[in-house]
Amino acid sequence: MSVHQSVIRWQRAPHESDASTYSRNHRVTLNGGQQIDVSASTEFKGDPGCADPEQMLISAVSSCHMLFFLAIAEFQGYQVEVYEDDPVGYLESNDKKGREVTRIELSPRITFSGDTMPDQKAISRMHAGAHRNCFIRNSITAEVTINHL
Repeated sequence: MSVHQSVIRWQRAPHESDASTYSRNHRVTLNGGQQIDVSASTEFKGDPGCADPEQMLISAVSSCHMLFFLAIAEFQGYQVEVYEDDPVGYLESNDKKGREVTRIELSPRITFSGDTMPDQKAISRMHAGAHRNCFIRNSITAEVTINHL
């Protein structure tokens, strides 16, 4: 078991463009001291210059998948030089008359180097292993798909 913590700090301030409400901006401090400015998404009166929780969720899924993929690739003797992804999450209506992130699409682009190069079948198996083992993906109900060809 491991424990993961962060600190969330919000303080009332006027909204930058809507005097009838409050600012959604807040700061997240991670245990390494890194600070992230966060707000609601713009459709919920958030600051477009900040990360929003939905972006952070899809980034966490993508990052977790990548870390498992890199570990699997290394274990199988493949050398990854570059791994890039542009994850997309879809906030949609649910059956409970609310909204949830229902789908997350990962689109990793990977550059390998070295003497041993994986074929598409090996890459698909590595993605399947990363998908199956990703802690974050296993913790959410959203469907996660990997578009890697």
